[in-house]
Amino acid sequence: MKNTLLLLRELNNDDLDWFAKHGQLRKLSNGETLIYEGQPISALYFILSGTLSVRLTSIEDRELARVSSGEIVGEISFVDDRMPIATVMAIADVIALEIPRFQLTKKLSQDLGFASRFYLGISACLADRMRGTVGRLGYGVEVVLNERFDLLDPEELELVRTKFRWLAQRSGAMNESIFKTDL
Repeated sequence: MKNTLLLLRELNNDDLDWFAKHGQLRKLSNGETLIYEGQPISALYFILSGTLSVRLTSIEDRELARVSSGEIVGEISFVDDRMPIATVMAIADVIALEIPRFQLTKKLSQDLGFASRFYLGISACLADRMRGTVGRLGYGVEVVLNERFDLLDPEELELVRTKFRWLAQRSGAMNESIFKTDL
């Protein structure tokens, strides 16, 4: 699931411009760790390019998921202000847009319109992730994955994809030789 699209759907152009101006590109090579389980993080990350493995390392070093271009990581710890529950490590070259927590928190407290759009988008991301988890665990509930995108008409979906490409371009990621997206 491309959770960034769920967030970008809610944000306007000024919001995207703010992210592009206040974020910084973070490049990781295969094997580098972005987030460590149980250790504080100070940012939210939009994955612009590449693939990461989300792993539980404290118990048995088990892969929970893979995330790639179009995903957000660090959003759970951002929302609940607790330590990450998993380690996130690059398994291919990655470009992420890193949004410092202190800047995002300040923006959210000063701009209520931005805050409402941001939290609506993050809520959609977390709800989608929860539906996917329930579906994978097989609790006897039939869950249609990618249902949120089925609700978008093709023009709206293309607009959201354009927002993602614009964010990547504005943040400088498209100038990087490893940038590629499958959105």
